[in-house]
Amino acid sequence: MNVAEAVGRVLASLGVDTAFGVVGSGNFHVTNALIEHGVRFVAARHEGGAATMADAYARTGGRVGVLSVHQGPGLTNAMTGITEAAKSRTPLIVLAAEVTEPRSNFFVDQAALATAVGAVPLRITSAETAAAQTAQAFHLARDGRRTVLLNLPLEVQSRPVPVSLTSPASQASSPPTSVSPASAPSVPASPASAPPGHVSLTPVPGSPGSSEPEAREVARLAELLGAARRPVFVAGRGARAAKQELEELAERIGALLATSAVAKGLFRGSPWDLDVSGGFASPLTAELVRGADVIVGWGCALNMWTMRQGTLIGPEAKVVQVDLDADALGAHRPIHLGVVGDVALTARSVTTLLAGGGDDLRPAPAAPDGSGGEAPAGPDNGLGVPDVRGGSGGEVPAGPDNGLGVPDVRGGSGGEVPAGPDNGLGEPGVPDGSDRGARGGPGGGGYRSAGLAGRIARENRWRDVPYDDEGGEGRIDPRTLTIELDDLLPAERVVSVDSGNFMGYPSMFLDVPDERGFCFTQAFQSIGLGLATAIGAALAQPDRLAVAALGDGGALMGVAELETVVRLGLAMVIVVYDDEGYGAEVHHFGPDGHSLDTVTFPPVDIAAIARGFGCEAVTVRDRADLAAVAGWLDGPRHRPLLIHAKVSGARGSWWLEEAFRGH
Repeated sequence: MNVAEAVGRVLASLGVDTAFGVVGSGNFHVTNALIEHGVRFVAARHEGGAATMADAYARTGGRVGVLSVHQGPGLTNAMTGITEAAKSRTPLIVLAAEVTEPRSNFFVDQAALATAVGAVPLRITSAETAAAQTAQAFHLARDGRRTVLLNLPLEVQSRPVPVSLTSPASQASSPPTSVSPASAPSVPASPASAPPGHVSLTPVPGSPGSSEPEAREVARLAELLGAARRPVFVAGRGARAAKQELEELAERIGALLATSAVAKGLFRGSPWDLDVSGGFASPLTAELVRGADVIVGWGCALNMWTMRQGTLIGPEAKVVQVDLDADALGAHRPIHLGVVGDVALTARSVTTLLAGGGDDLRPAPAAPDGSGGEAPAGPDNGLGVPDVRGGSGGEVPAGPDNGLGVPDVRGGSGGEVPAGPDNGLGEPGVPDGSDRGARGGPGGGGYRSAGLAGRIARENRWRDVPYDDEGGEGRIDPRTLTIELDDLLPAERVVSVDSGNFMGYPSMFLDVPDERGFCFTQAFQSIGLGLATAIGAALAQPDRLAVAALGDGGALMGVAELETVVRLGLAMVIVVYDDEGYGAEVHHFGPDGHSLDTVTFPPVDIAAIARGFGCEAVTVRDRADLAAVAGWLDGPRHRPLLIHAKVSGARGSWWLEEAFRGH
């Protein structure tokens, strides 16, 4: 057995079950070793697609992703996908062949490339340490939730390795690697109960590296939540494994539940689910988040996207973050309290503390003062420490139109917002029927009330918001298209969304069954990743219908992977929102009179291209054309279906206006 074979054997023994890549001479042997030891290999048509497939597979499958690429150009071709994974803290191992001779045509400083995009570079340095270094890469990816580049120098790959050095015992006792602490940060120990290959999201309390919060911080958070009248939880990527704990705490204090885009679907089924906070928020969600007196970001950055440049934070709201990473606390905005700890452990600890102390931490309800809000908090933030927000926060005003043909609920100035929203019965301030000693039922408590539950049921979905249909002249309104698809497609689905002007429509109008039903590879904001994302998600969840939502620009960038979809026999629906241009730039620069010749294109028959790859395809210009989609869904689904939607491009989107403001 040589080093390349040992790497494949070790990864398989650690639970890796699927790898993606494009095979060249440098990664030929390590890829075959993976296959020999039972790992499914998915061959992509481009390394960029393979990287994103591995990323999406890891995100939606809860496992460590593996990518295998050739040295030099094989790695550079994959860099956009690797960057997206690294920014998203996806547990991913990149196996890259490496030349170390600078005069080689293939030479590039691969470790520097990884470092530049936030991945962790490691290298196999000898036959004696190959197994241990491979295991180290795996544990760093899994337990540290990092994207790891494991370089495999060509001159090392062929060296012989005794089989005894690839056993689990030898992996634990082999000599230490040459990786410095700076390039390989320490990671928490993995729970003994974690299945092989699965990502450890919640360490066992009390174990080495366990992320239990400090008791003092738990007490401060419990005090703050115990006093809250209108609490809102916003769960992010770091909370995707803590649904039960967050719902139990929210029930006790009467909190409403929202998510960032990447955690969409986490609270599906709860009557208090507001869906996504931020640019994709419905008018009701925006109103209720803005009316909160306490906002807690659980494993969530509370960045410009999730808080709409800060305009969703009311003037008197207290902001809290709970995160494993201390550096994440307050990184995007001032906060009143930061708690370092695992989300599930922290929520459970706060619930226990509140349960033990009853509701004595909650003050009596204040009488409304006419404004619907509470009296100013003054310089103290309610936790015995000075308020660190200061001033107005310097938030950027939002525009007057929300981009969907309905009035913008943010208000004309975008800065001043009411502190207390309507409680669902036309009354400001304290929600109707609130019982400060009871939580969670339809009668509510905290922010919850029977009237508000009714409003959420009636108004919170974007499809419930009236709009003027802008279809016609051979083009369908993207809202109408997406609502119709939401009705047609089965509920058990996994939706993957590319980037671009169109992306809000599938994100806002397509429901998903849970947090695993939505894959949003948008941390790097690259277009062209959507189709590959859908392939990875489809392979991770074969029991669900995979839906890829793409713009015409992203679809044509990633079109090579249509062959992969067909070859793998994936019964996938691919929706292309075609406005014949790069819509974000069209709507950003067009109003100022700039020439748009560089960002608009002549019509392309994308349906015909899809048929050439072996897909079924339909062109949709109005509702009637969607009958073909219903026919495909009712049939055997032997081939993937591409829906080429000729969409109206009359308006831009506010979510990309925010993107340009954040550049």
